[in-house]
Amino acid sequence: MNLEKYMLPCLSKTLFGMECLGCGFQRSLLLLLEGDFERSFQMYPAIFTSLFFLLSIPFHFLFKRIFSLKLVLILGMINVVFMIAGYIFKHH
Repeated sequence: MNLEKYMLPCLSKTLFGMECLGCGFQRSLLLLLEGDFERSFQMYPAIFTSLFFLLSIPFHFLFKRIFSLKLVLILGMINVVFMIAGYIFKHH
């Protein structure tokens, strides 16, 4: 099944011609699902921190004692740092 035809276009890239901090996430996720971890990381270096952060959100609602809001926010900040570093690395 060709999932690439169902990918959403980047609004920032479409309107302004500039990639956003999330550009590459969908393709990277597809590569990760195919088992190509190295190419997935090269496409979007923050893929692993993004997935860890996104998975921590439902766990926060299910297990509030283990996954406090503070932990979710810390994971979010770590993810943003990786997104910015990946963006800088990809464009310079």
